[in-house]
Amino acid sequence: MILPPGTILQRMYLRERLRGRAPGRFVEVGVGHGALSRLLLDLGWTGVGFDLNPTALEKARCLTADAIAAGRYALREGDWLGAPVGSPADLVLSSMVLEHFSEADETRYFARTAQELAPGGVAILLVPASPRHWGVEDEIAGHHRRYSFETMTMLLARVGWRPIHLAGLTYPLGNLLRPLSDYLVERAEGHKRALDTTTRTAQSGDRDVAFKTRFPAVAGLVLNERTLALFHRWQMRHRQNPRALVLYVECRPEAAPRA
Repeated sequence: MILPPGTILQRMYLRERLRGRAPGRFVEVGVGHGALSRLLLDLGWTGVGFDLNPTALEKARCLTADAIAAGRYALREGDWLGAPVGSPADLVLSSMVLEHFSEADETRYFARTAQELAPGGVAILLVPASPRHWGVEDEIAGHHRRYSFETMTMLLARVGWRPIHLAGLTYPLGNLLRPLSDYLVERAEGHKRALDTTTRTAQSGDRDVAFKTRFPAVAGLVLNERTLALFHRWQMRHRQNPRALVLYVECRPEAAPRA
């Protein structure tokens, strides 16, 4: 699977953050095509992934087939917020999910995560950042908001959670590519603005935009962690930049014991 450059940079950052954490059980909310679950499985984790989109789940099932066959991973179709609480998880992870929720469902998300987490567990969120960069991709995907360092910190305080680590990701590469990305999304998916928010949210897990989410095989010569290593170093240096387009969040319930 050839991933977009921003997704590759996010995976590289997540891998570094997980390097010092012993593998355990995870839950991924909004698994999409399964790229983040695949990363965790390769690092020795076991877990379960949830998504609303059956087409996305089929692609995730192909990507994680070995782990499913070995009993290390399972996929579930449906709304995680309303599903029964599973076994305690050491990590609850979501990428580009929280921004789809109303304020009430934001609160439900954190309450549900607190129920799911084992003692010492952590939640990791990847969300769209920099409200000044609101654009076509937010509109067609059914987003309610983009986050900043300040608004995320305020949200965590409101729901009784505390931040462990916040970082802005993909800067400057994501910002440099943003005009091209907006053009490609507008051309391929601009018509989705006419859909209701629920449908746009469900479809956001399985998008097909040439040179944005789908690439020819030859693109793999450029779109890989080795060639993007320089941009990863740059995002590390600029991780407090308020113009970064992705916000990485590690957090715990306030009452959780400190690690």
